[in-house]
Amino acid sequence: MGVIKKKLLFLPLLLSLLLAATSAADYFAGMPAWHQFGDCKTSLKEFGKLARHGHTEAQYNLGLMYEEGWCVPQDYVLAHMWINIAASRMAGEEQKAYSKARDRVAKKMTPSQIAEAQKLAREWKPKKE
Repeated sequence: MGVIKKKLLFLPLLLSLLLAATSAADYFAGMPAWHQFGDCKTSLKEFGKLARHGHTEAQYNLGLMYEEGWCVPQDYVLAHMWINIAASRMAGEEQKAYSKARDRVAKKMTPSQIAEAQKLAREWKPKKE
């Protein structure tokens, strides 16, 4: 195998590592803005972007923001949708915690709202770069 072919095989791994590092940096940029400084605009921007691209912790946090009306209008349908997506992508204790949060939101919703949130979650696909 030539040097160029070996480098081309390495490129997808390098790109995935760079994207993971960028995602983590964006996620952690959103956390202090939300918790420490009350910077809703930055938090919503970072969590929203990461959630749309499939970052489970950002999806969960975005769901909490919608549930409580932090930085966004309170919306139980979107809260349930984002937390449900995050729960479906986790395992173990995290999945249990996320599922419990989703069920907590569901108790505040009508059956038609739950159906709408479940439909949105089923149809959700991560955005491509």
